[in-house]
Amino acid sequence: MRKLSREALDIKRSEQSFDRKRKTVGLFGAPLVAMLVFFTPIDGITVEAHKLLAITILVSLWWITEPVPIPVTSLIGPVLAVMTGVVKEVDAFAAFANPMIFLFMGGFILAKAMMIHGLDKRFSYWLLSMSWVGSNPRRIFLAIGLAAALCSGWVSNTATAAMMLPICLGLLSAIKDMMAANGKDIDLSDYKYATGLMLMTAYASSIGGVLTPIGTPPNLIMLGFLDQMANIHISFFQWMLWGTIAMVVYFVIAYVVLIRLFPSDVDKIDGAEEFIAQRLKELGSWTRAQKNTLFCFLVAVILWVAPGVLSIVLGTTSPVLNMYNQLFPEAIAAMAGALLLFIIPVNFSERKFTIKWEEAKDGIEWGTLVLFGGGLAMGSMMYKTGLSAWIGDLLIRSLGGSISQITMVAVFSLLALLLSELTSHTASTNMLGPLAITAAISAGLSPVPVAVGIALASSLGFMLPVSTPPNAIVYATGYIPITKMIHTGIIIDVIGIACVTIPLVVYFVTWVVGV
Repeated sequence: MRKLSREALDIKRSEQSFDRKRKTVGLFGAPLVAMLVFFTPIDGITVEAHKLLAITILVSLWWITEPVPIPVTSLIGPVLAVMTGVVKEVDAFAAFANPMIFLFMGGFILAKAMMIHGLDKRFSYWLLSMSWVGSNPRRIFLAIGLAAALCSGWVSNTATAAMMLPICLGLLSAIKDMMAANGKDIDLSDYKYATGLMLMTAYASSIGGVLTPIGTPPNLIMLGFLDQMANIHISFFQWMLWGTIAMVVYFVIAYVVLIRLFPSDVDKIDGAEEFIAQRLKELGSWTRAQKNTLFCFLVAVILWVAPGVLSIVLGTTSPVLNMYNQLFPEAIAAMAGALLLFIIPVNFSERKFTIKWEEAKDGIEWGTLVLFGGGLAMGSMMYKTGLSAWIGDLLIRSLGGSISQITMVAVFSLLALLLSELTSHTASTNMLGPLAITAAISAGLSPVPVAVGIALASSLGFMLPVSTPPNAIVYATGYIPITKMIHTGIIIDVIGIACVTIPLVVYFVTWVVGV
């Protein structure tokens, strides 16, 4: 990887300086604000809700400013709630055993197995080696994006970007060598196609996350809030109905914008096909571990989508469908696929199985699970103490007493996007989720569209290197001027929110769930 340019180094130093100030302000300022709220008389809420309001403000501000790690902040909320007498211990920590956490855990283990055994790379190189791609730079651009988007629907966006980066760097090296052979020396840090390819990798890695509930944490967080606070269950199949549309349209927008802003100045990249063919050859033939992993992954996917197929074939009131949902809910499907990895052998005589626990535990993002559990715990306590209803009524009154579904979705989707550009999209979803759901309920609206809108908008953090890990990974190459990332990100964010997120959730999602 190239050394960072002077511009990138200066930006990195300014970001570090800003982070230090932000953390310092949050460390001392958030407790002061929370104490101020605690000692300020507030009419219309119980003592427990008042205490929880102060705790919620502290947790929210620390999620934004990050003076301590975000998962630590997620544990502070339930601990303080018990210490101040808001709820009992068992109620505060019940959310950490929510089935959604095990759905996430199963997905993490399956993704780790795919990465360990190179299934993700095999898929990516297979896609890039297809005859329609060839050596055409526009098609290579498209194929790189497709590979990243489809992988990140099942594997974390960070791992996807890290996997695709060497492939992109190899292709850019082939372009540089081809130019040099023709007597033209190019600087990749100032080469439009290199900038576009890097941005395509980052953006597609984030866009693909909207495909499935396990694609990115905000999806499951909002599904968890809907289930816990509104008693509304959204199936894996239902999510994929709108997730597929969102991913495809987001991807098309990103591709069109990037290919126009950063076009290639050549019609053919000599050496590209050979580079991909060599990488595919190095993977060798399918191993037993890869076949096992693919089988376990397909088991989970089939179990996930089967309820949707059964509802179409047998009807939504079918006893068979009801029994299936009881026996194989999404979390059980994920864990079944993941646990098979520990049981199916690679070499039984040596007692070697598809994955070891030491490997699996490294693939589980424990911090994300704690953050997820903490967010659900805060949402549950807000609901039980009546704080969420009070906040929802307050928000609706501040908006004039009545609000349309489209306005509700637009306001919270924009808030989710803005917060995700500046801080963790997981933390911002945890903050906005309970507020949006209770506001929708208070307004007499279905909370499903606004919940899905927040989840989708949280994946559109394209403006800054700090917005998402994929942005940071590709920015570190030195091939992306910060002004280009901001300019491109703004364009895609605006088009994505206005033309995809809001109309999709207001009309299509509402139609799918029948509300």
